[in-house]
Amino acid sequence: MRPVTLFTGQWADLPLKDLAKKAKSMGYDGLELACWGDHMDVRQAANDPKYCKAQLDILKQNGLKLYAISSHLVGQAICDNIDIRHKSILPEHIWGDGNPEGVRKRAAEEMILTAKAAKNLGINIVNGFTGSSIWHLVYSFPPVTKEMIDNGYKDFAKRWIPILNEFKKLGVKFALEVHPTEIAFDIASAERALAAVKNHPCFGFNYDPSHFGYQGVDYVGFIYKFKDRIFHSHMKDVGWSCKPTEAGVFGGHIDFGDKRRYWDFRSLGHGKINFEEIIRALNRIGYQGPLSVEWEDSGMDRFHGAKEACEFVKKIDFPPSNIVFDAQFDR
Repeated sequence: MRPVTLFTGQWADLPLKDLAKKAKSMGYDGLELACWGDHMDVRQAANDPKYCKAQLDILKQNGLKLYAISSHLVGQAICDNIDIRHKSILPEHIWGDGNPEGVRKRAAEEMILTAKAAKNLGINIVNGFTGSSIWHLVYSFPPVTKEMIDNGYKDFAKRWIPILNEFKKLGVKFALEVHPTEIAFDIASAERALAAVKNHPCFGFNYDPSHFGYQGVDYVGFIYKFKDRIFHSHMKDVGWSCKPTEAGVFGGHIDFGDKRRYWDFRSLGHGKINFEEIIRALNRIGYQGPLSVEWEDSGMDRFHGAKEACEFVKKIDFPPSNIVFDAQFDR
C-alpha cells in the first residue's frame, strides 16, 4: 500500500518535534515537510548535513519517513507580479527591499537551494508553486491578446528552465501543484506549461484534485493525461453547491468558511471528490508514491479532521489487480 503522509504547511505554527509525535499518533506513515516554520530551513539543509540528520532524526524517532519537501511560498514569487502580499509569505532574505525583479531572482536562487536540500535529505521530489505573470489576465476583459498570454509562458520558461536544469544536475524533480494563480491551473494550461519548458524531464505535477473539482475540470482525466508527470499526490477534498449561491466560483471577496460561498475545501470524505476513481486511475498509471493529506477545512477541528483523513485515505487506497479477472475460467 502507498504511504499516507501529512503535508505540514497548514501546521507550521507547531514545532516539528511536536507535530511529528502528533502525526504518528494520528496514524500517518510520514510527513511532507513545508519549507517554512521550523519544519525545513532550506539554507541550512542545503549546506549542513548535520541539520538534515537532525530533522530526519525527529521523524525517525516517531516512526515517520520523509518523501518530499514543499516550497510553495518561495516558488510563488518566481513568476508573480510582486506586490505587498508577497512580503507576508516570504522570508526576509527573499523579500529584501521588495524590488520585484530582485525578489524574483532571489526566489529562483532559493528554489535551486531547495533542490540541494532535497538531495541532502535523501529525497528527489520538491513540490511547490511557480507563480504566474498572467494570472490577472484569466478573465479576458479588457480583451487579452494572444501575444500577452504567449509572453506569460515565455516568461515562465525563461525563469524556470535554468532552475530545472539545476534540478536535473542534482537528480531532483519539481512537482507543480496545479492551482489557480499558477502558470498551470487546469488541463489546458498544464499542457501549455509543459510545452513552454520543452517537456523538461524534471518538471511535473503534484496532483491535487481539490483545485479542479469546483472549476469543472476533469480531475480523473488529468491523471491519465499526465501519467508520466505525476511525481507526487495530494489528497484533499472540496465541496461545491448544487444550487446558485451569493458568491460564485470567484469567491465574492469573502473568506473561506463563509456559508455564502459556492465552494470550500473540506476534510477528506466530506466533499464531492470521487477518491475511488482517483485511486483506480493512480493504479492504472502505476503511481506508487505517497498519498499526502493536505488538510484544510474551515469548519472542523484540525486534529479531529487530520486523524479522520488519515483513516479515510488508508481505507480507500487499494493495490491494483495482478491477474486478468476471468483468466481462471480458461482451462
